[in-house]
Amino acid sequence: MKNLFDFKHFKGDLFGGITAGIVALPLALAFGVSSGLGPSAGLYGAIFVGFFAALFGGTNTQISGPTAPMIAVAMVMIAGIVASFDGDINKALPVILTVFLLAGLFQVGLGVLGVGKYIKYIPYPVVSGFMTAIGVIILITQILPSIGYYPKEDEDFVNQFKPHAEEIILDNILKEEAGEGLLVLEDFEETVKRGTSITQEQIHKESETLAGAEASGVIGTIKIIPRALKNLKWLELLLALGTIFIIYGFKKITTKIPSTLVALVVMTGISMGFGLNYIPIEKIPSGIPLPNLKIFTGFSLSTVTPYIFTALTLALLGAIDSLLTSVVADNMTKTKHKPNKELIGQGIGNSVAAIFGGIPGAGATIRTVVNINAGGKTRLSGMVAGLFLLVVLLALGPLASQIPAAVLAGILVTVGIGVMDYKGLKAIPYIPKSEVIIMLVVLVLSSIWNLVYAVGIGLVISSLMFMKRIGDISAERSDVKSLKEEAWDDEIGIPEEIKEQIFIKHLKGPLFFGSTSEFQALSKQIPDCATTVIIRLDRMQYMDQSGLYVMEEVLIDLVKEGKKVLFVDTLEQPKYMMERIDIIPDLIPKEHLFDSFNECMVWVKENIKN
Repeated sequence: MKNLFDFKHFKGDLFGGITAGIVALPLALAFGVSSGLGPSAGLYGAIFVGFFAALFGGTNTQISGPTAPMIAVAMVMIAGIVASFDGDINKALPVILTVFLLAGLFQVGLGVLGVGKYIKYIPYPVVSGFMTAIGVIILITQILPSIGYYPKEDEDFVNQFKPHAEEIILDNILKEEAGEGLLVLEDFEETVKRGTSITQEQIHKESETLAGAEASGVIGTIKIIPRALKNLKWLELLLALGTIFIIYGFKKITTKIPSTLVALVVMTGISMGFGLNYIPIEKIPSGIPLPNLKIFTGFSLSTVTPYIFTALTLALLGAIDSLLTSVVADNMTKTKHKPNKELIGQGIGNSVAAIFGGIPGAGATIRTVVNINAGGKTRLSGMVAGLFLLVVLLALGPLASQIPAAVLAGILVTVGIGVMDYKGLKAIPYIPKSEVIIMLVVLVLSSIWNLVYAVGIGLVISSLMFMKRIGDISAERSDVKSLKEEAWDDEIGIPEEIKEQIFIKHLKGPLFFGSTSEFQALSKQIPDCATTVIIRLDRMQYMDQSGLYVMEEVLIDLVKEGKKVLFVDTLEQPKYMMERIDIIPDLIPKEHLFDSFNECMVWVKENIKN
């Protein structure tokens, strides 16, 4: 905890933390609403993630809280879990928070295992496609709240799902009876009895759930837009457009005051002051946040298991998001963050936030930059930001509940525009086609299908393309040629009488599964007159299992043909691998291992007959 309470920077940390908290306030509310858990969940996430990530993290000036990428993944997950609980958010909440808790614990595990230093190896096209997809998702999904259309409130639309709702309810009854052993062909009395007890309210509620699911996500929003435009509410649209205008316009006047907060205050003030008939956000509960103990008392492994991969994705995404921000902070403060410690801090923050009902978060670049520019120097600034938001929650919770939903939608539209990777998009005409393909695949699949799977597919494609490229490079550099066609400097001057009897193979680069096919061609290219094969290994630093077995197969073929194989300058890792399966000494005796090419040539001259 060195420098944690270094009060010589207290003034800067205080101003930095409060300023960052002011910037975080409207975003926390907006992200909470967007997630589906309500504005209070956004505030709780900003409070607890911000405080504990700063307390235990490894980046002194990092400000953490809900971010666009984290919410984009969480939003999809929340919608799926709520739908599985017949649209009842209260029943689904413990499962949702348990997944968030798992994500936090996974992050702690990643930090303990030292994974932080490897995050930088995630390919840029995957990150670029994902970030642009986040922007697309936010922009499109905010169209409906920006025009005041909510599918669950459209009775004509909801009624279209009544037959399907009745079918689902009846199917649930049959499943319950089958589980209780009551469902038999001879007697459907219990089924009829339970069926007649179904109320119109239950059917309507299930219909609302189906309607909401039908209009969710990018595809659902696009499909419902024509209907939404027919039910457009001009007041909501004007509130959203006014918010967007102020956010971009006020920045031209000054950047010292967060334009997002100005837009929130001005548009909310106009709406309340003129008594406009707008749609407010959900009520924010007053009082200190309390832990949701149902996470532990109602825990069910079978319910959470389908979402373990999503929890891991949240953990990895939060890690990437946070460590990228840490690099930005390092560049601004000329310091060096501790990546694994930062992951542990983020994991603790997300775990605590989940217990108190908050949405997950990560290091937030804009808020961190604001903190540094306002004077933040130590982790105290991040803790101040969290405490500031707690004070706002306790003092202004009822007032914040009057914020128009369209205003938060307008804020999120600007977030969606800002989070896109324009640098990557502009580079499309110039970067290799393979990278463009990866970027577009991740972008499209993330936008219209599943963020989690899209990133996984992007990583797999990137890995395959990378391995193919490395294999091609290894093949290009690792030429299979006779001595007459190619010679290294120390191979010049070999006596003519033995030149035709030896074949030299240069291995350059790793022998791994991407380069094995070229190496397998070795035995077929050796001239019949060559009785001795010299394999120079001083530039083969690494051999994987595939390369090991291919080496064994080739050597077995050469030995069967009666050819002697000599190894020159075998490096430590390949030698160790070959000793494990007895290539050395069964196929290559110790006396056929040489430290240098000159030593090898001494043996050749002594043992090869003219």
